Amino acid sequence: MRTSMNISLPAPLKDWIEQQVEERGYSTASEFVRDVLRREQEQAARAAIDARLVQAIESGESTPMSAKDWTRIRTAGLKRVRGRRKK
Repeated sequence: MRTSMNISLPAPLKDWIEQQVEERGYSTASEFVRDVLRREQEQAARAAIDARLVQAIESGESTPMSAKDWTRIRTAGLKRVRGRRKK
């Protein structure tokens, strides 16, 4: 379900958006703004993943996985799968 949001823009920004709509083949300014916002969301998600990867890299020396580690991971995964099947 879509909801509405009204925003105020300075005239030059409004003109630029209208120009982008025309040049890039968008049907409406709303369609253009939605596309820009979706791309911004995707970029933010990628930045969060990158930050987690950097944190993992900087967390210290790696250690080998043990059989106990793999069993714990497998057990947790199977529990999640079973939980999804019940829904």
